[in-house]
Amino acid sequence: MPSLRLPIETEHLRLRPFKQSDCEAVARYHTLPSVQRYVERPTRYPEDVAAAVSLMRKQVELHRPGDTLSLAMVSKSDRDVIGQVSLKWADATSGQGEIRFLMDPAFAGRGYLTEAITAMFDLAFDHFRVHRILVRCGGRSRHSIRLMKNLGMRLEAHYREHALFQGEWDEELHFALLDREWRPSAKVLDLPVRAQWPDLRVAGN
Repeated sequence: MPSLRLPIETEHLRLRPFKQSDCEAVARYHTLPSVQRYVERPTRYPEDVAAAVSLMRKQVELHRPGDTLSLAMVSKSDRDVIGQVSLKWADATSGQGEIRFLMDPAFAGRGYLTEAITAMFDLAFDHFRVHRILVRCGGRSRHSIRLMKNLGMRLEAHYREHALFQGEWDEELHFALLDREWRPSAKVLDLPVRAQWPDLRVAGN
């Protein structure tokens, strides 16, 4: 496998490893109550955010199952961190991966997440040769649900009232995508057009 080359450039974003100086930008969205539901560990205070950024700074490659690659979503227009996207290598034998994302709601609706997740799909399927990608999202997150469907993902599970968060039952949806669904032409080759056979009919028949 060739070495991973970072950052990844999209039309409006630069996906790069995190820096410790990103703490202030990350805190803008990590500490929001609406985002706390989706973080892996609580990040309500500056020291929590600093610890989360320190961890993500180390997540720069996938060497073995369980590893996570975490990248900052940086807007090219103002060079500010507006969110994060990660790829976790879940299982080696069956080629399973999981993509997670968080974004500052102030930048929602501009197509940034579509660009970021599309780039991560390309990375997962083309570079790391993942066979199947899982993406989770909240059952009430209409924007995320629409995004997953627009990306061609398939709803495979709906976990109803599976966890309590701040006194409310949480709903979680699992979407999935196979490598051949993302790159239909990668495993199905077009057959050459068959040449026309000459007309063998005998004149007069």
